[in-house]
Amino acid sequence: MKLTKIAVAAALILSLCLCAMAGCVGKQEPAADADGQTADLLAQIKDAGVITIAMEGTWAPWTFHDETDALVGYDVEVGQKIAEKLGVEAQFIEGEWDGLLAGLEAGRYDIMINGVDVTPEREQKYDFSTPYAYNRTAVIVRGDDDAIQTMEDLNGKHTANTISSTYAEVAEKYGATVTGVDDLNQTMELLISGRIDATLNAEVTFYDYLKAHPDANVKIAAIDPDETSVAVPMRKGEETANLLAAVNEALAEMRADGTLTALSEKYFGTDISGSDR
Repeated sequence: MKLTKIAVAAALILSLCLCAMAGCVGKQEPAADADGQTADLLAQIKDAGVITIAMEGTWAPWTFHDETDALVGYDVEVGQKIAEKLGVEAQFIEGEWDGLLAGLEAGRYDIMINGVDVTPEREQKYDFSTPYAYNRTAVIVRGDDDAIQTMEDLNGKHTANTISSTYAEVAEKYGATVTGVDDLNQTMELLISGRIDATLNAEVTFYDYLKAHPDANVKIAAIDPDETSVAVPMRKGEETANLLAAVNEALAEMRADGTLTALSEKYFGTDISGSDR
């Protein structure tokens, strides 16, 4: 009997060793429910009655805190409407931009709504909803600086943006050196103080900043001709397929009934929900 037990134990150890050599140790399979079926994130959200939505909370007019410290903005209301159409409550979780997409991938949030531009690189990592807004990237400089007048003039210049943002990618594409920052206010402080030559951001975000800071010595020097699509990212996989379909349906309804147009005009003064505006 003892020999049999020893043999079984040895066989088990040998099996584990062979498995490790083959690379099967640590391999993660899709999450499954009690019946062995692939987990459905939409079903989990509805069971919990809450959808967790990641956003910065510092990027007006997309997502910011008003004078009463309430979280408001275009993306906040888009998120609330999506949650309403799913029959659940929206729970917003704020964080710095650089960690939001990583947190989404790690499963700390269900979706992210924060003016996220769709890029080929991001599409490899995340599933995106249909676009609910469209961006034009502006090059912002000091009001008394005429050194930059085209996108090509960024070559050799010093800019600042959150490192993983599309604005940093565009600046680097045109030859600029990018300094990493946490948020728009920090970026504008660097620009106005002369520590950087320019910064890139959404055109509508610049006008919102100027509305709040009418005496700021800043202006738009150039507009990137390539318009970008803004959508809702979520983790890739079978578990998010139904959630993606439900979010797309919610956005389609919001587009058809005029909700996206009304929210755009409320926060941006223009309708950014359509392409080539």
